[in-house]
Amino acid sequence: MLDNFDFAATPHIHFGVSKRHDLIGIIQGYGNKVLLITGGKSFDDSELCQQLWSDLTAKFEVKRERVSGEPSPQMVDDWVTQYQSFQPDVVLAIGGGSAVDAAKAVAGLLPSGDSVMCYLEGVGEGKTFNQPTTPLIAVPTTAGTGGETSKNAVLSVIGEDGFKKSFRDVSLVAKHIILDPELTLTCSPQTTAACGMDAFTQLLESYVSTKASPITDALAWSALEKIVTALPAVYENGDDILARGDMLYASSISGLTLANAGLGSVHGLASPLGAFFPIPHGVVCGSLLFEATRINIGAMLNRDAYNPALSKYAKVGRLFAPEMNMDEADALKMLLGMLELWQQHMQMPKLSDYGVAETDVDKMIANISGGSYATNPIKLNNKELSALLQARI
Repeated sequence: MLDNFDFAATPHIHFGVSKRHDLIGIIQGYGNKVLLITGGKSFDDSELCQQLWSDLTAKFEVKRERVSGEPSPQMVDDWVTQYQSFQPDVVLAIGGGSAVDAAKAVAGLLPSGDSVMCYLEGVGEGKTFNQPTTPLIAVPTTAGTGGETSKNAVLSVIGEDGFKKSFRDVSLVAKHIILDPELTLTCSPQTTAACGMDAFTQLLESYVSTKASPITDALAWSALEKIVTALPAVYENGDDILARGDMLYASSISGLTLANAGLGSVHGLASPLGAFFPIPHGVVCGSLLFEATRINIGAMLNRDAYNPALSKYAKVGRLFAPEMNMDEADALKMLLGMLELWQQHMQMPKLSDYGVAETDVDKMIANISGGSYATNPIKLNNKELSALLQARI
């Protein structure tokens, strides 16, 4: 008999080349006033996005805001105050994870006008969100966070007393999600690598999570099968539309699996690292994943040799060389070898490149995200967590 589990499904997903052309008809089903939230530059630099802008402004009354860097609670509150009287019929996010997270929070709070600090986990007032929301449509232009399919709006205050926390509720999930791989073609190799490593980390961590279920396993596996070949392909050739499509699929699936199965030590540490230092989230994932996986596997082999996550890690390792008949030990070595190769080949920066020093290690461990880290396949001790971080400084 299967263990008990819950699974939160996602509303309508429109996937495929040129699916962006469905956007006008979808919005017309809600009304004629649109609040558009985009990234700082990517929307303006993309000819396809500029065509969308022309189509939108020809059909609707559109107000636009841009997200530069990580969205903050103050940014969200300011936009809620500014646009509450506008009363948009829909909030539209076209951009990367930051644009989607900001739009998700704004759409949730526009009807009530509440501050996001009423609901932000860990640092807010601790109120339960139970409010109507403005319909959200998400159109990601990167393949990384999978934020379009999750209920979390991640907001940050970066600095000495910073934090990176989530405003989360199932009602915040987008009503429609358009996944058009053509919109990701302008991503640079560096952005493609960082976003891709974020998606891969989310898939791998949710796959070996202690909260994984048959549904999240099936979804994660379907995406892992694609990303192991798509990520190196699209890094080498950004015009590979088939690989771009596979990456966009994998990224969105990772949002579903993380929301339902949880994550692990990489995302546990990504929270304080992203709060105290100006490190892009995907860079943290790309920098830490090999060491985190190596330490997880070593810890399980030393003190929990029958942990089911070991066989799952090995199964992923075999994806990199399906023609080889590898036993579990060799498959684990294959996984670690490929993750280290990816880290080097895609030139993942070290934490020290963003100002992290060995003297910061204890602070990072003390502020590890309990929510993300709670589902790591094995509880790591502080010595192991310290070794993980120091290896990447």
